[in-house]
Amino acid sequence: MTKLEKVNFAVRTLDELYPTIPIPLDHKDPYTLLIAVLMSAQSTDVRVNQITPLLFAKADNPYDMVKLSVDEIREIIKPVGLSPMKSKGIHGLSQILIEKYNGKVPRDMALLEELPAVGHKTASVVVSQAFGIPAFPVDTHIHRLMYRWGFSNGKNVVQTERDAKRLFPKEIWNRLHLQIIWYGREYSPARGWDLEKDIITKTIGRKSVLDEYHKTKKSR
Repeated sequence: MTKLEKVNFAVRTLDELYPTIPIPLDHKDPYTLLIAVLMSAQSTDVRVNQITPLLFAKADNPYDMVKLSVDEIREIIKPVGLSPMKSKGIHGLSQILIEKYNGKVPRDMALLEELPAVGHKTASVVVSQAFGIPAFPVDTHIHRLMYRWGFSNGKNVVQTERDAKRLFPKEIWNRLHLQIIWYGREYSPARGWDLEKDIITKTIGRKSVLDEYHKTKKSR
């Protein structure tokens, strides 16, 4: 298969498996999405979805959020991990949204990345899922699968994002990055990986990845 045929096969398979795509993090508007994504760093979406309702019951907008102290926010979000940094970030960005943007989340990547505790990936998720602006946020699943499929060399997420944007048409970025995340979770995980269930890697996977898989399986 040529590179283009492999890309088309992956996209076609993902469309068949995920014609409708569930959004991993529960939210109701750009602000609650921003907070949920910020909280998801080094945590699971399941855990974040358990904690955000408790936080949003007290404050689901920047004006109510700044009425809480950093310690109060931290106490609520402690189960998601990294709570000292995240609680400061949530309080700080809420203050900035009020002062600079009338309490609204900006649609611009560069402005989002200026907010406390908001990195490139968080900003990408927000513009993509809240505003429908094409972006390709790369998480661990996408980074792993882009390497397994031979679409990127896997050196770092910056390179992976660049390669993904070059390979895939811009108009499908927003749905595709979510499809790859779900596929990675369900069919091509980092641990407990069963190649027989992983139709995409089995069909188009990088030769060295497939060889390593079979070698490891034999030695068990």
